[in-house]
Amino acid sequence: MRIGLICPYSLTVPGGVQGQVLGLAKMLRSLGHSVRVLGPCDGPPPDTGVTPLGMSIPTTANGSVAPIAPDVPCALRTIRALRDEQFDILHLHEPLAPGPTLTALFLAQGPMVGTFHAAGKSLAYDLLKGPVKWLRNRLDYAFAVSEDAATMAHTALGGEYEILFNGVEIDRYISANSWPKKNPTIFFIGRHEPRKGLNVLLDAMSFLPPDTHLWVASDGPETAELKAQSAGDHRVKWLGRISEEEKLSRMKGADILCAPSLRGESFGVVLLEGMACGTPVVASDIPGYAKVASQGKDAVLVPAGDSQALAGAIEKILRNSDQAEELVTRGMKRAEFFSMRRLAETYLESYEAILTN
Repeated sequence: MRIGLICPYSLTVPGGVQGQVLGLAKMLRSLGHSVRVLGPCDGPPPDTGVTPLGMSIPTTANGSVAPIAPDVPCALRTIRALRDEQFDILHLHEPLAPGPTLTALFLAQGPMVGTFHAAGKSLAYDLLKGPVKWLRNRLDYAFAVSEDAATMAHTALGGEYEILFNGVEIDRYISANSWPKKNPTIFFIGRHEPRKGLNVLLDAMSFLPPDTHLWVASDGPETAELKAQSAGDHRVKWLGRISEEEKLSRMKGADILCAPSLRGESFGVVLLEGMACGTPVVASDIPGYAKVASQGKDAVLVPAGDSQALAGAIEKILRNSDQAEELVTRGMKRAEFFSMRRLAETYLESYEAILTN
């Protein structure tokens, strides 16, 4: 089967949707299918199976910044790629995002499925739901990564959506090498913006023992402000953007993966990544995370924005090796349920059903 996966966000910028698209493509290829990923790229394509569609334009969306490419050159490259590749089926991720997915939704011929990732609120949905609501009918089948994402899409577009989880490449996490450390260490990775709650974690550090260290990966619009918040605290190490290999290594080497997000998370992939690495997870008790992890079983969930509760949960795990080991054991089982292979096989069933009807 010749499959085209289209991503509206720059494939060279770290992001949840981008990671899902690239991971799914890799797994589909391993299952014997020909797959190309189409999307914007702000540098060399991250994979030989990627067709770059031009540079992205950072755009504010859902409390974050989305690297999309809504320009005419990207649309023309998308049209050319669709004509040249002659895909058996197209899989659009975030079909309504301005750029290549929306172009394909308007103009592509042949079977198409869509996966809706966003939850919360989307300016694109608000602006486009009237003029392009009919485009929902161009999809032969529609998925959403969570109930929240399905509700958001249904409210804007109508129609039915099958809830299908995001996937984790389990083998990559299990085989990663642990990053060396000398002290109890927490790992945070995520864009430095208000909804990710890094300021809450930095505040929680003031309640933790003096030997507790924090690795902070990535960057964002709040980086300078957040660094100022922790100025003078030698325990906080600012890593900036790191490679995927270093991310997995630090995640596996840390004593705790912390995800203190405040809102806007449709699905907690980062929690599953920590679980797959065999690292205890402490996260905010928000809907997108609570659907992935059970409180006290797969992870410890605390009220969003409560730095003292966050510090208390972290310290309890650091002091209680039995609880940490139990979280690791149950977390790894939970991550296996969300394996990328299982996700790819489920998508393939839908592709084949569409093509045979």
